[in-house]
Amino acid sequence: MAKKEERNLNVTIKNQEDSKGEMFISVSSVLRQLKKYLAVWIAAAIIAGILGVVLSAVKTFSVKTPARALVSFTYPNIEKGLDPAGRKFEIESMKNPVIIERTLTELGIELDKVEDVRSNISFDYKIPDDAYDKLTAYNSVMDKATSGSLSAAQAMLDTKYYPTQFTVYFDFGEAGFDRKTGVEVLNTLLENYRDYFYEQYGYNEPLGAAVNAADYESYDYAQQVDLFRDSLRQVRSYLNSLSRDDNTTFRSSITGYSFKDLSEYAKTVSSIDLDRISSYISVNNVTKNKDAALAYYDYRIENLNRDKDEYAERLAALETSIAQYEKDSILIFGNGTDSTNTQYATASDQYDSLFRQKTSVEANLAQTKQDIKFYESRRDALKNNKNSSKDNVAQVEADIKALSEKVANIVDLTEKTADDYYENVQFANAYNILIPATKSVGAGISEAISRAVKPLFIIEALIFMIYFAIAFLKALKSDNRKKLAKAGADSDDDDEDDEADLEDVIDAIEEEAEEIKEKAEKVVKSNNKKKK
Repeated sequence: MAKKEERNLNVTIKNQEDSKGEMFISVSSVLRQLKKYLAVWIAAAIIAGILGVVLSAVKTFSVKTPARALVSFTYPNIEKGLDPAGRKFEIESMKNPVIIERTLTELGIELDKVEDVRSNISFDYKIPDDAYDKLTAYNSVMDKATSGSLSAAQAMLDTKYYPTQFTVYFDFGEAGFDRKTGVEVLNTLLENYRDYFYEQYGYNEPLGAAVNAADYESYDYAQQVDLFRDSLRQVRSYLNSLSRDDNTTFRSSITGYSFKDLSEYAKTVSSIDLDRISSYISVNNVTKNKDAALAYYDYRIENLNRDKDEYAERLAALETSIAQYEKDSILIFGNGTDSTNTQYATASDQYDSLFRQKTSVEANLAQTKQDIKFYESRRDALKNNKNSSKDNVAQVEADIKALSEKVANIVDLTEKTADDYYENVQFANAYNILIPATKSVGAGISEAISRAVKPLFIIEALIFMIYFAIAFLKALKSDNRKKLAKAGADSDDDDEDDEADLEDVIDAIEEEAEEIKEKAEKVVKSNNKKKK
């Protein structure tokens, strides 16, 4: 019963001009042939897969393919291609010889390898995934933009995207290292770059001048006070900038201070300790050389007057630029009729920058005017008062020494607090090593498999095509052989039938001929009797 219900799909390829050119193939025959060679195909596919992975592993472990790691940056404006200081970000800074020297020193490798390491480090990058979606959306807007919205669409297309993830490659073979050492060099370099990153964008240049106060003893007493005054100003300015950027009311777990605490500490030292020493020097004419001190005051006053004039000119220029920029930044929106037009005066980053510069110049100008008055009062006091005694000198030296220790302590606390803030708050996730380089066998095998995937896919596809082609051809040959055999048998049966029909005709003719002959003989006999 099951056989009676079986259905087959047959395909016939026929030459319309010649019925003998017909080709017949059954899908069931193809499936039978596929089943027949299934084991051979599976075996060939498995062997090809194993050989592909083995060859890839041999290449991975013996050819010294470069070690690689993946790093990312997530601080503000990295997507605009900027570093934390607002300058253009360069991933090539990771190849800085300073970082490489630290790495080699830490691993106990000779420093003559610095250039070998630097020249064999390379980078690949990845643009954020959502950037492509945005660009697609922008292109859609651009395609649909009318003349009225064309400028807005064009403004969106002007947006640029920059990579935030980088693959770091180190060709350790070319650099003269084995795999184990090469991986250690790359991973240590990535860790040292973290320290370099914080040094560059955390506690760095703003406090550099403050440390110079350590050599204060080579100056006159009044100049020593000026050194500490400048140091404290820079420390306070740095702390205030950190405080403005801090939205978390940060308090260091290392020092126990906040930025505001340290700023107030510096302000107290400046307004009490430093001013007290400065006034004592002025009242008692404490100096190592009176004439030299007077010359110094005159020089300082002259320089400050020049600075005052420069600040005044810059302030006037900025005010003019701001006024003109505001007039040029008028934008008009509307449908072209006088009754519905609306005007807006909009600012921009450039305008904000001009305004910040103006504020800074105003502050510098005010401070310079105060300094001029201060040095003029010092100069006048030194001219009109008698020279100081040895006790006055000793007192000033002791006070300045104590002041130096306080300033050094403020600088140290500021450095530690700022480092803590940048590493754990501001730049907590600014730089991350997502995937470090690895030298494990498992990782090597994983890399070998990943490298073999594409060629294996091509090879397996070719094997399957060959397998299917063989099954198809075998089925085609088998089905057409059976058809030809059947056609031959049918032809023989037809010939036998034709021969049988011919014999019947001949027999009938012979019988008719015998009957005619008999009738003729009877007629002859009858005529002969009548004649007699």
